[in-house]
Amino acid sequence: MRQSIKGILLGVATVASAELSFACTGISLTAKDGSYVQARTIEWAYSGMLKSEYVIIPRGEHLRSFTPDGADGMRYTARYGVVGLAVQQREFIAEGINEAGLSAGLFFFPNFGSYEPFDAAFKERSVCDMQLVEWMLSQCATIDDVKQAIEEVRVIPLINSVALHWRIGEPTGRQVVLEIVDGEAHFYENRVGVLTNAPDFQWHLTNLDNYVNLRPGAAEKYQLGGATLSPLGGSSAMLGLPGDFTPPSRFIRAAFFRNTAAPMGDGEATVMQAFHLLNSFDVPMTIENPNNRTMCSATQWTSAIDLSHRRVYYRTAINMNVRCIDLTTIDFTKVKYQSHSLDSVERQPVEQIVIQ
Repeated sequence: MRQSIKGILLGVATVASAELSFACTGISLTAKDGSYVQARTIEWAYSGMLKSEYVIIPRGEHLRSFTPDGADGMRYTARYGVVGLAVQQREFIAEGINEAGLSAGLFFFPNFGSYEPFDAAFKERSVCDMQLVEWMLSQCATIDDVKQAIEEVRVIPLINSVALHWRIGEPTGRQVVLEIVDGEAHFYENRVGVLTNAPDFQWHLTNLDNYVNLRPGAAEKYQLGGATLSPLGGSSAMLGLPGDFTPPSRFIRAAFFRNTAAPMGDGEATVMQAFHLLNSFDVPMTIENPNNRTMCSATQWTSAIDLSHRRVYYRTAINMNVRCIDLTTIDFTKVKYQSHSLDSVERQPVEQIVIQ
């Protein structure tokens, strides 16, 4: 482990101090040819840029979970090669996929998730929440594998003020949400194909009923007393769609955008469509508190994973060019465990167009 537990806890505590401002939004899309894509944004509410890396984990790599006491949690060996996008610490994979096509990502879940407390007596089978994606992807090939395997481990908080829930998907298009409440794991089939943050997933599904009037397209004219009411522009049947960045509003907006999007032809086109849809959830770097210049939660990077073709695509706040890591080009029996910054330069220069 390359960083002391004190430094790791400080980094996670920084995340926790800003957790109420987190605004991660996840969507999934299926192409006409059956290609399945899971995409998401990730936000950060701390001054400066989030330290993010892409991580390559080979088959056979020996891994170990952190605990609040140090790097002395459960030991596990990677059964599958993994490519992940990590935050703050390379072990903390926020979104990733393994060579079997299983994909998983973490989303902040403040005030609703609650794990078993850390007990040093059980540290050899304890996995911290920030490493659960790493553990799932390195150990499991399917959602059912995850359901079975999680019964054998204790998911613990690295610090008590942080809680997460998780999105897990397969190339078949099946997706589940995992929430841990009072130490008990609950899996929910996700048929609407979106995920945000708190409250719990079942609450968000119920809240959709508050928007039963929304439709794609234009609203019909109708008479109100002696006046005729007519739409003022396109998409008027979506009047009332929430536009703020709270988790409930983002869930509603994502659900309607995702489920009214026209299917694209193949996986790559669907990836580009996912980036386009997530533009509507891109949080600008604004100031939340003018008195101390605290930065409001802002989108740091956006990813789209083609589970069918085992490709990870991403772009960042400082480089909007989409980059791709193709797992089929990696020999996970020979590649070394490694991590690299998502951006090789601090800022992407603007390309100059020369007119002749």
